[in-house]
Amino acid sequence: MKPVERSELLDYVTYDEQRPTLRPLAIAAKAARRVEVGGGTFTFLFENRDTVRYQVQEMMRTERIVREADIQHELHTYNELLGGPGELGCTLLIGIDDEAERARKLVEWLALPERVYLELADGTRVRPRFDPRQVGEGRLSSVQYLKFAAPRQPVAVGVELDGMQARTELSEEQRAALAEDLAAP
Repeated sequence: MKPVERSELLDYVTYDEQRPTLRPLAIAAKAARRVEVGGGTFTFLFENRDTVRYQVQEMMRTERIVREADIQHELHTYNELLGGPGELGCTLLIGIDDEAERARKLVEWLALPERVYLELADGTRVRPRFDPRQVGEGRLSSVQYLKFAAPRQPVAVGVELDGMQARTELSEEQRAALAEDLAAP
């Protein structure tokens, strides 16, 4: 997927003025790409150009970023979330409210990178490539960045861990959104 370019970003004042119109469009794009697995323990946020542009604009607005170097840094950081040709980029959030349990699970689930999958219509399971910066020594980060090399639109997302077998069938809206993202230049 083509990265978001600097020329596509508005200054934070102009963005703030247009935000009431732009924000609902971005929220809709994000909603179609949000998949919860395991009762919300795992939330997969598939990224596209609209979601990345929105995140950068929100950071610029919130942090009042105006220095070009800082804008370029945000743009580079968020563009890393996008998949390349034939890939789906995804942010995986591990949501466990209880702090002690979360700390324990992030150690127990160190094998997570090998246990997450996208399922294709023919039953093929595609495993992701994880960002190695998000896996520490002896524990995971509760936020993971993944890339799935998906030859075609997935139909489900799943996790297979000891004590946690969960799979979520994608809705028609989710399938269409991910197919659109895979087809994007």
